[in-house]
Amino acid sequence: APVELTWERSVLLQGNVAEEIKKLRAQDGPELQVHGSGNLIQTLLQHDLVDELWLKIFPITLGTGKRLFAEGTTPAAFTLREAKTSPSGVIVASFERAGEVQTGSFA
Repeated sequence: APVELTWERSVLLQGNVAEEIKKLRAQDGPELQVHGSGNLIQTLLQHDLVDELWLKIFPITLGTGKRLFAEGTTPAAFTLREAKTSPSGVIVASFERAGEVQTGSFA
């Protein structure tokens, strides 16, 4: 059965997701957002399709679970643009893409 997309301006991505995202980015329209899909974020990072990250950091540790930036994540540099802290200690931070990762040495 076909997937019914009820969220306004939703687009069903099938096949080569990176190519489909590139086509959407080339069109005139609103920003593209990803909510809660670590696998899709990994694909977008691999294809240099992430311009901005909004992260929510909660003051707890779980010890288990899926990591957003696990081993094998494509290196990418970001610059902090904005950060706010809620009364309960949740940090909401916005980062924008800052080119390639620059590494140094201790020598």
